[in-house]
Amino acid sequence: MSKGKSLERGGAPSRFGRVRLAWQRVWPGARFRFPRGLPLAALLLALALDAVAFGMIGDHGGLFGGGWRFAPLLPSPRQHDFAAAFSAQNLLNQNLIDRPGVAGTAVALGPDGRLVLKVMLTHAGAAALPARFDGHAVLGEVTGPFRAYSASASEASSTRSGAAPGAAVASPAGSGAPPGAAANTDDPRRSFPRPVPIGVSTGQVDVTAGTIGARVATDDGVFALSNNHVFANRNQADVGDPILQPGRVDGGAHPADAIGVLHDFEPIRFCQPFPICPANRIDAAIASTTVGDLGKATPGNGYGTPRSDPMEARLGLAVQKYGRTTGHTKARITGINATINVGFGDGTARFSGQIVVGGGDFSGPGDSGSLVVSDGMGGNDRRPVGLLFAGSPTSTLANPIGLVLDRFGVRIDGSE
Repeated sequence: MSKGKSLERGGAPSRFGRVRLAWQRVWPGARFRFPRGLPLAALLLALALDAVAFGMIGDHGGLFGGGWRFAPLLPSPRQHDFAAAFSAQNLLNQNLIDRPGVAGTAVALGPDGRLVLKVMLTHAGAAALPARFDGHAVLGEVTGPFRAYSASASEASSTRSGAAPGAAVASPAGSGAPPGAAANTDDPRRSFPRPVPIGVSTGQVDVTAGTIGARVATDDGVFALSNNHVFANRNQADVGDPILQPGRVDGGAHPADAIGVLHDFEPIRFCQPFPICPANRIDAAIASTTVGDLGKATPGNGYGTPRSDPMEARLGLAVQKYGRTTGHTKARITGINATINVGFGDGTARFSGQIVVGGGDFSGPGDSGSLVVSDGMGGNDRRPVGLLFAGSPTSTLANPIGLVLDRFGVRIDGSE
């Protein structure tokens, strides 16, 4: 196989073949013989080699993963490389971000593993792009426009159309059930017994529906975490307004389905008008609640309880989320430090410093507020990374979770 080419599913080597390939990539020319009986030392060596050569590649990289790709090891960008790329991106934004058809920009990895400036476009041919800018390659990607991901009023579930509160409704996309099949009791759009899990339908009384991201805490109490546009109705709600589970579009009603009240939110600053757009960093709000009303784990078909210790987003990081509409999904971070123009119904707001997650099936309308966590092993699994708030046909946007927690002075109430 020539250097630079990938080996896709179908031509993949066996698991032990992958270890042999990894050995040859780390120690070229050294003879590899796999001992009979697979002694512990050999197994540990195999796992280590597999992680070195394959760990960051494909959808589920690693010795026991599926859907993977074999590709050459790529250079890892250094800290000063990121600083230079962020500086170039800021200069590029001055030239591009206000143009019609430009959805936003981000720093990403190119095919050779080097940092590139990615320009996201609402449609093909929306803007002429330079091949390089300030020493960095420029890559265009048609993502479509980005929009806040609360549920639309037209997608009322069977709960609203006549089913009793708490009854099963149609399975959400990504749940694994065939379209139209009856859902199990873990369906995130249904009404749950108290304490309700995280990752399920919620909203302020005038909002259609979004997702409870996590239970967060201070020394004085616990709160539900979601987006401004889910809990504070795009700045239009009042502190003290009831928060429902499920959300209104899924049959929630006040006072029977209230799990708390709006406690605080970060105002969204909208363009006045576009392209006069102040920068936003987070779309977030918290609602005061109790441990009797809100639990800290997803339903049983999700990832479980998030860890309390957050981690910083990095390119290629495998992540997962559980949300009201698409359930439990997995993908990878494809962009960081993103500046994106996001549509909120009748207004537009610009967000900077955001996380981009690749894949059009990672989220959908109604998943706003979902907690994005790492998809790893041991202590690196389920660590909070971002707060999902918007998306496009190809990508999802999340606020860095550290910014959100710092704004409200809270911590994720999760596992150690």
